[in-house]
Amino acid sequence: MFEHIEQAQLLEDALDNVKTDVDKREGSIIYDSLAPSSVIAKELYIAMDGMIIEMFGDTASREFLIKLARERGIVPNPATPAVLRGEFNIDVPIGARFNLEELNYVVTERIGTGVFKVESETLGDIGNSRFGTLIPIEYIDGLTSAALTELLIPGEDEEETESLRKQYLDSFDSQAFGGNRKDYKEKVHKLQGVGGIKVYRAWQGGCTVKLVIMDALYQPPSLTLLDELQTAIDPLGNQGEGLGIAPIGHVVSIFGVEEVPVDVTLNITYQDGYSWDDIELSTQDIIDEYFLELKKNWEDSTFTVIRILQFETRISELEGVIDIQDTLINGLPQNLILNEDNIPVRGEVIG
Repeated sequence: MFEHIEQAQLLEDALDNVKTDVDKREGSIIYDSLAPSSVIAKELYIAMDGMIIEMFGDTASREFLIKLARERGIVPNPATPAVLRGEFNIDVPIGARFNLEELNYVVTERIGTGVFKVESETLGDIGNSRFGTLIPIEYIDGLTSAALTELLIPGEDEEETESLRKQYLDSFDSQAFGGNRKDYKEKVHKLQGVGGIKVYRAWQGGCTVKLVIMDALYQPPSLTLLDELQTAIDPLGNQGEGLGIAPIGHVVSIFGVEEVPVDVTLNITYQDGYSWDDIELSTQDIIDEYFLELKKNWEDSTFTVIRILQFETRISELEGVIDIQDTLINGLPQNLILNEDNIPVRGEVIG
């Protein structure tokens, strides 16, 4: 706003306010007295620009956006640890620590004989994709095998700035209150492992609520995650009692989103010297990226539409591809419309 004001202009304006019968040439007493103050004035204008930027949610930096959001009762979701399934030949002690590659893990809860919940000590999504043999940090008598076999609850990085900004700006559009749709979305999104949620009212009569969840990796949630969410929102055995985050009187049931395999058949015209083998992996990556975009928008979409045009447009940009036509999705030459509780997953891709 003030960045266009130049120091020279500020000095000139100051000199204009001095009487004309006084020497105002460069090097004069008046000139040398006013020149430093024009530098300070320019710095003040720059600081004022910064203040204006930080005063508003759509332009504030992360530091000041957090301060603004706190006034609306909004704080960035903290980083959380990945929770995985650990399998051992014996029952290991709760609190036992193990190592896999560069990460350490701690045993937190027994699931069954030799089966435990194991939590990454490093917060964030870094712990979501490492599986294999665990090495005990301290000796455990009788232990001969230890492995991470399954991700139960995805770890999440601290909420990104633009996600927080959206929360802050959205808070002025509608208010979360007493179990309305926005209230459920805000509170459930703050629970670990949740990447998307749809809320259905009166799905089995009055005061019943159905929540369909997608996990933080944009995949169907594990049974462990569903159980923990059910307990946090409306515990089984005490449903409707208001013992979770759901308001008293609301009977809430939690379900996971379901994946639908999507087969794609491509009729590709190649440049000389190119074939399907040259672009197969890149094509799979393109399809996965497209599906990820759709899944990120799943929460706010009634239906998910998988479009042939998207496949043909994106894949046609690959090196070696001249043209694509007659594309089939699940054997049909038409777009595929998934129902409201389904998300796509790549099936067989033929080129």
